[in-house]
Amino acid sequence: MAGKRALILAGGGLKVGFQAGVLEVWLDEAGITFDHADGASGGCFNLAMYCQGMSGRQIADNWRELDPFLPIDLNWEHYWRFLHAPSLFTYDNFRARVLPFWGVDWQAIRNGTRLGTFNYFNFSKKRLETVTQAAMDEDRLIAAVSLPMWFPPVEIDGDTCLDAVFISDANVEEAIRRGADEIWAIWTVSTRDEWRDGFVAQYFHIVETTADTHFFGIWRRIEESNRRLAQGEAGEFGRPIALKLLQAEVPVHYLFNLSKDRMAEAVNLGVARAREWCEAQGIPLPNRGPDYPSTVSRQPTSLSFTEEMKGFVRAGAPDWQTGHDEGRAANNAWAVRLTVQVADVDRFITSPAHEAAMTGTVESALVGGRRTIDRGIFNLFVHDDDPAVKQMRYRLHFTAGDGSARTLIGHKEVRNDAGLDVWSDTTTLYTTLLEGTVPPGGDAGAPVLARGIIRIDEAAFLRQLTTFRTEGPTLGDRLSALNRFGALFLGKLWDVYARRVIDVGPF
Repeated sequence: MAGKRALILAGGGLKVGFQAGVLEVWLDEAGITFDHADGASGGCFNLAMYCQGMSGRQIADNWRELDPFLPIDLNWEHYWRFLHAPSLFTYDNFRARVLPFWGVDWQAIRNGTRLGTFNYFNFSKKRLETVTQAAMDEDRLIAAVSLPMWFPPVEIDGDTCLDAVFISDANVEEAIRRGADEIWAIWTVSTRDEWRDGFVAQYFHIVETTADTHFFGIWRRIEESNRRLAQGEAGEFGRPIALKLLQAEVPVHYLFNLSKDRMAEAVNLGVARAREWCEAQGIPLPNRGPDYPSTVSRQPTSLSFTEEMKGFVRAGAPDWQTGHDEGRAANNAWAVRLTVQVADVDRFITSPAHEAAMTGTVESALVGGRRTIDRGIFNLFVHDDDPAVKQMRYRLHFTAGDGSARTLIGHKEVRNDAGLDVWSDTTTLYTTLLEGTVPPGGDAGAPVLARGIIRIDEAAFLRQLTTFRTEGPTLGDRLSALNRFGALFLGKLWDVYARRVIDVGPF
């Protein structure tokens, strides 16, 4: 390896579960090694496990398997003090239950061969404290993640110490001081341009303001230094420093999460994004693991339900609304009856793709009447870059009456527009009929035959509610599957429509 490579495990509260998924790919699947790793705020959790010598998979599984109720510890004995209470929560249960569950061993960390630096803020001396793994202990770890007002500070050697997030949520300067020629960073603090009212939202807006400003400020300085050096000028840092940044909007709240499934999904999202990132960077994954890393539940349970949608389409329509309106005028009806088949509820819920198979029929004069679906794919509430905008995606392959292959693609756009639009968003499917058997990613180059809109009406929706079926080893497994599917569905709707309360659903 040429030069020194540094790993930046930035903060992000519970969003660093995503960071753990990235580590599974970088450390295990790609086999990347680092000369130095630095952690701040929530990133210190992953750094501690890394310095102990855990694999990326072990770190990721610790987050996937964490009971979200394990760390909860209300500081109720001080609530009577109201505005003068020291904090809303404490880390007592976290110390007693989570660290042992994760298998954190301080002797192994201090004696480990992986160099790591941990950051916390010394309020008494008004300075950032950066210590290596050789000097770390439980108090320093807890200080590093003790957000003011939410958790009490920690006294260390007579000094009051707390989370360094307002000073540094990623100590890139430490990596530079230690001679890094490559800096690999994982950033999960939100950069969305969305100002929300309320104490909780604005507290974390302050976190985002300071953390994003400091991190991207130093990142731009390095880029400018590299540019000057490439032109033969004097750069600020005296040497070129390669920058590797994986950044994501992670659909988990910084502090509030009561769903084991949501955390497992966030970890698996980290795995998926890291694999995409490595492919874009030309980094091979010789030890690539399964598409769906380890699961929350060990009991395979299936679930199915049926939905019916009807509407209108028109051949050659330039857009969906025109296709619907002109198709209706010409009585070009289109109907689908689809059964969603979730073979493994656990995989479906904890995978960020939320993918299931579909069977059923499509019916229209454009395709020769009622046709049986050869293969169907359904994705529930997936998002690209913005977790506040989700889609339900449909891809149906079938053979038309004249023997030609056809693909019907459709999506329901779920976003919080003006007015009460949750019903229309979740029941309106914008459909496009394509020529041939078109795989995911191939839509742009496929000939478009027709467009239109189909919908679930109230009667069809009520019938749909009666079609839910589960199969599993026990009644408890089957009930759990229904409950978890319902929590996923309502939780994703929360992400879109209840953001004024809290930007990411806690369930």
